Amino acid sequence: MSNTNSTSDSQSSQEAQNSQHSQDSDNTHETQGTARRRTSSKRPTPMEVLRQARSQLAELTGLTPESVSSFEETEDGWSIEVEVLELARVPDTMSLMASYQVELDPEGQLTGYRRVRRYERGRADARGR
Repeated sequence: MSNTNSTSDSQSSQEAQNSQHSQDSDNTHETQGTARRRTSSKRPTPMEVLRQARSQLAELTGLTPESVSSFEETEDGWSIEVEVLELARVPDTMSLMASYQVELDPEGQLTGYRRVRRYERGRADARGR
């Protein structure tokens, strides 16, 4: 009879250990998942923000960004001014260009844009910009 009790105690002990191991394993997976989320939500680098801004503006407007003329980090994320070709003309110096002010959140997602000026490619800016 003592053999039976010892076998059943051993089984109960083994089940408790397995249950604890399973809980430890679940906690490890939670910790790894939390670390992964923290890593994936890290703030993008300035170059990543620039690439995202150009790509998102092109997708929304159908215009191809040619250059970035200003770039600044703000309290709300990022503010970028992007130069785009709006209307191609011959000669190229007569093509119409535009500057778009692009606002992005801290993660680099576009939150808004607006055209701030339009000009001919070959003309100097009278406002000294």
